[in-house]
Amino acid sequence: MVLQRLLPWSTCRTIFGSAEAVLWGLKSIKRSCLNFCTAICEGVTYKELKNLLKSKKIMLIDVREPWEIYESGKIPGSVNIPLDDVGEALQMNPKDFKEKYKEVKPSKSDSLVFSCLAGVRSKVAMVTAVSLGFNNAQHYAGGWKEWATYELSEKKQGN
Repeated sequence: MVLQRLLPWSTCRTIFGSAEAVLWGLKSIKRSCLNFCTAICEGVTYKELKNLLKSKKIMLIDVREPWEIYESGKIPGSVNIPLDDVGEALQMNPKDFKEKYKEVKPSKSDSLVFSCLAGVRSKVAMVTAVSLGFNNAQHYAGGWKEWATYELSEKKQGN
């Protein structure tokens, strides 16, 4: 029992009140970790992202710095919220979010997909979102590099 190793039994009883509450607390922690770990593993492919963007059922958040987007481009329909600002942005009141990002603030039940250059920062942003209760958060591991490659390839093929 992890909690018992961290806290003496008397402390656990004080915090939770009874043995049943301690066991419930441990089950709850286990369930939360399972949900958290499941969400962390979620990633979308290029094709899935294209379909999600067409359906307009997600908010795509590009977590690169503005200069990176200016320099190389962005996935159409994405909103730029730099990685260092993601936690604060997702906790803003809706009016301030709309004013700063020109988009409606997502609710905790909305589907979010994070992207970056190559999938590292987007995964960090997804973990941040999940920790804040946004359980429908995913990331596009291929990032801008993969997107640009596929888009160029599709244009060459005339699709």
